[in-house]
Amino acid sequence: MPKRRAAPNDDSDGYPSSSAKRARTEEGSDDEVEDVPPTQTQNRTRVRRAGKGKQRAIDVDVDADLDLDGEEEDVDDEEQEQELQRVRQGRRSTGNTTTQGSEGEEEEEDEQFEAKNGDKIRAKLESKRHVQGGVAEYGIIEYIEMHQFMCHKYLTFHFGPQINFIIGHNGSGKSAALSALTVALGGKANSTGRGSGIKSFIREGQSVSEVTVHLKNQGEEAYKPSEYGKTIVITRRFTKEGGSSWKIKSKDGKVISTKKEELAAICDHMNIQVDNPMNVLTQDSARQFLSASHPQDKYKFFLRGTQLSQLSDEYDTCLENITQTAKVLAQKKEALPDLRIRHAEASARYQEAAKAREQKQKLDDLKKELAWSHVKKKEDEMTSKIGEVAKASRRLPKIEESIKDAQKALDVAEEQVTAYEAEFHALGSMDHLTDERTRLQSELRGNKVKLGEYTADLKTMDASIKATNRQINELEEKIAEEARKMAVHTQARHEQVQLKLEELRGEVGAAEERHRQLMLEKKSLAVEADTAKSSGVQLEPRISELKQKITECDNMVSQARKNEADALMPYGKNIKEVVKRIKGMKWHGDVPIGPLGVYVKAREPEKWGEVLRVQLGNYLTAFAVTDARDREGVRRVLGELGNTGILIIIFEKDMFDYKSGEPPENYLTVLRALEISDPYVLRILINQARIEQQILANTRKEAQQALMSLGRGGTAWSADGFSVRVFKEGGVASSPLNMRGLSGAMKLLLTGRDTASEIRHYNTQKEQHLRELAGVQQEYDGFKQVYSEKRKAIDRVGGEEQRANGEVRTAKSKLHSLQQEANDDLPAGMAGYEAAKEETEEEKNNIKAQFKDVMARKNEVDEVQKELQTTLNVVKEKIANFQQKKNDAQTRTENSVEVRLKAQNNKRHYETKLAEEKQKVAAIEEVAAVLQEEFQNWTAKAAEYCERVENPRPQAEVQRLYESVQAALKEREKRHGASVEEMAKEVNKTREQLESADKALKHMAQLNKALKASLITRLGKWQEFRRHIALRCKLVFAFHLSQRGYYGKVLFNHDAQTLMLRVQTDDQTLTQGSKDKDPRSLSGGEKSFSTICLLLSLWESIGCPLRCLDEFDVFMDAVNRRISMKMMIDTANSSDKKQYILITPQDMTNIHLGPTVRVLRMSDPERGNGTLPFGSAAG
Repeated sequence: MPKRRAAPNDDSDGYPSSSAKRARTEEGSDDEVEDVPPTQTQNRTRVRRAGKGKQRAIDVDVDADLDLDGEEEDVDDEEQEQELQRVRQGRRSTGNTTTQGSEGEEEEEDEQFEAKNGDKIRAKLESKRHVQGGVAEYGIIEYIEMHQFMCHKYLTFHFGPQINFIIGHNGSGKSAALSALTVALGGKANSTGRGSGIKSFIREGQSVSEVTVHLKNQGEEAYKPSEYGKTIVITRRFTKEGGSSWKIKSKDGKVISTKKEELAAICDHMNIQVDNPMNVLTQDSARQFLSASHPQDKYKFFLRGTQLSQLSDEYDTCLENITQTAKVLAQKKEALPDLRIRHAEASARYQEAAKAREQKQKLDDLKKELAWSHVKKKEDEMTSKIGEVAKASRRLPKIEESIKDAQKALDVAEEQVTAYEAEFHALGSMDHLTDERTRLQSELRGNKVKLGEYTADLKTMDASIKATNRQINELEEKIAEEARKMAVHTQARHEQVQLKLEELRGEVGAAEERHRQLMLEKKSLAVEADTAKSSGVQLEPRISELKQKITECDNMVSQARKNEADALMPYGKNIKEVVKRIKGMKWHGDVPIGPLGVYVKAREPEKWGEVLRVQLGNYLTAFAVTDARDREGVRRVLGELGNTGILIIIFEKDMFDYKSGEPPENYLTVLRALEISDPYVLRILINQARIEQQILANTRKEAQQALMSLGRGGTAWSADGFSVRVFKEGGVASSPLNMRGLSGAMKLLLTGRDTASEIRHYNTQKEQHLRELAGVQQEYDGFKQVYSEKRKAIDRVGGEEQRANGEVRTAKSKLHSLQQEANDDLPAGMAGYEAAKEETEEEKNNIKAQFKDVMARKNEVDEVQKELQTTLNVVKEKIANFQQKKNDAQTRTENSVEVRLKAQNNKRHYETKLAEEKQKVAAIEEVAAVLQEEFQNWTAKAAEYCERVENPRPQAEVQRLYESVQAALKEREKRHGASVEEMAKEVNKTREQLESADKALKHMAQLNKALKASLITRLGKWQEFRRHIALRCKLVFAFHLSQRGYYGKVLFNHDAQTLMLRVQTDDQTLTQGSKDKDPRSLSGGEKSFSTICLLLSLWESIGCPLRCLDEFDVFMDAVNRRISMKMMIDTANSSDKKQYILITPQDMTNIHLGPTVRVLRMSDPERGNGTLPFGSAAG
């Protein structure tokens, strides 16, 4: 641990003790070394100019100025040395210095000092007897914890803030507390008396040990309270291998530092000195102190405890350094004569070069004229260049006039483009016509299917009529044949056959009726199937549209997620790489700006975002350049990365005022609806899109009203999707905006939403579309199911119809066979054939009725088809006409855009030409400015060098004369071996060396003298400290002895470096009178009591807040121990902000304990069995 001096004791009542930082006087003032200013040396002599035409002069006689006043300084040094010896003779360090004074003289001085200060100290001590000392706010031990330390496996102590007694039998491990405290706070292991090294403290059989100490850290003087808090926790861990480490933590366990330097700083701040034997008196030190030690040992103990010996050693070191410095200065002083000689020789050589100096003066005059001839030449160059600037500037007004004419033409072209665009937008969309055409074509296809079915039915009926006609002819023939046969057959057979025929005819009629009913049911089902199919077909466009919207939402979500990684994705393909390349390239003008939309935000994106995105989309993705030559470079970068249609704008960085073009504040314009962060982007959009004049309104009607109220015409966009234009001459035109103009990632522009909001927005839209699709799909599936069911029913009824038709044919076949059989057996009766004929004719009539009904329905469908076809032709014609008008309007718009482009190119041409001319003027002005600056600088430098030379000769002529004189001068210098400048430099160099050495010696001599004077003062203060501490020790010792009824004193012999005690007990007063008794003749208890009194008196002289004492009462009897304990407790109670830790093997039963005392009782350790228990009680 580093050495530390004792800090001032708070109990000293204004009397000084040794200090680690400064020496304090009795009044508390600081005796500090004052800086002694060095004697000012003469100013360094310089080679100076004596004026035009005069030679230079230099002072070389410096011997008188550089006198070091050696004799006077030697006298001062001798007086100072005598004073130092006198002061040192009155000081006794730790054993090196002898004295020439007698012991009697010292005793006389001590008696005078005691007479002067004794009463004051006694009064202070008496006033403290019944005063309760305060509790220290920092620097005392709150808690100590030991792991595997000495004989303890685990042991803890919670200490009180003032007095603590650790009691226990011998061998219980009480002394481990002081050893642990010393080790934890960085003390030396051998100072504990319990081991030679740190590893000897590790418990037997263990490899590592740890000690933790909690230091109180409160109050205004706390150490780094913001970091450590109210308690500083210091943990030291050490191993058998000799390794050791610290952890210095705050109260909550946070490690603040692991460096020993931080621990040293904490101990210095709190004035804790664990290596000071007076602060931590271990068992061995206590026994040595309490035993009959030699007076010289007690004196050394006194000096070490009060740290006067350390302060004395440091003063001796300072004196050695001062002495060594004085020797070095004496050696350096011997070099001054040689420096004086060198300076004198250099000055002599310089004076011998007088003729050369005259020639040098002439050279200087030519040099001055040469300087002003250069200035004159530069002035002529400047005048010529200023004329060029004026000539070039006269061309600028003509170009500016051409720009104004080009701007007028551009304005006219802009109005035409705006008008044609309005006309184009006014045509609207033909989506409703295409939808109508699709609907008509769908209905035509449905009716065509019906007509096909009707035609098939008519063909079937026609075949049936032809079959019935043939059957009727056959029946008529058979009737005639039957009439011939009737004469042959009998009447009975005829009746039987007729009955059978009637039965078969009935079966035929029933079969035919069933067949007819099935045909009608089949036609009804076909109508219902067609209706369901037509309804389903009408829903298919809506389903496709919803599916497309869902896919679009998925794409937008994907684009939004990509946009999260690449914020420039909505502006085109690989725009991030485009911007990176543009920044890394060299350009003729400024670095191109873009995309412009990066600097643009909508103030109300929910309301105006879509309209502004559609109308300004091309400008938001555009790039802008300040030089027309850079346009091709930007276009090439865009094209290489897949962006061929992005607009590139040429602009000029002109911060023009656009307020005059804005409408009143109560009108919302595009500019006012946007928030544009870059002023140049704002003006680009003003020039290109006229955003300061473009009105925004909620509806088409409000837009028209706003424009008409302005009275100057213009255009407006409405939130419901219309572009409205009011012409100056009167008239209004409006057209729907193409709200489907942008797709993909560009829909993310001007939404005002972040990525997460965009994803939520499109997911919400997707859910809405999915719900609507589910409803439409359900309806479509219903129609589809109905159509499927009807088709199945048609197929089923068709099968039944075929079976019924078969039954009809079967019944007719049976009837025909019976008639044939009747014809074969007997001639059929006339009535039977007549009946069959009637039935056949009736069937024929029924088929004709059905034929007529189907024909009527077919005619109806034909009429509908004709009307639908007529309507479809009209719609197709409208679509063709609309497309023609659209193409014509687009052609006019493109032509006007081409005219505008030419006007823009013309304007750009003149602007580029103006910029080039301005660059030329600027370049010439820059050259003129440089020439003017050079002229001014050269003039200033020439004026600084010398006075102005009027009308100097030409520079070339002066240069020739200068070189001629310079050559002659060099020839002279060659003869002298050095130039005039070199000789002047040599004179100055030798003088500077002489002055520097002189100044350095004087400064160091004065500094050394000041240090010696400071040391003399400090040595005097050291002696005064020793007297104060000794006197205080004497008085406090006598005061404590009086508590036992004894009388005694402390005898200090600073010459012999001894400290002796003289004690007279109460029995000696009766038997031996006033004769003092040597402590060695005292009993063990009396000797221990006397030594305790001495220790308490010495404690009054140190400032450490911690006092530790081990087994102080080992030789005391009960009476002396009781009085000693009471005296120590009283002393501790009256001590301000001090903590006492006292260790004793004795019991405390007969000792009165107050509220400030804490007793920690320890039981005998069960060695090898773990933790040692102890009890604690507040007395």
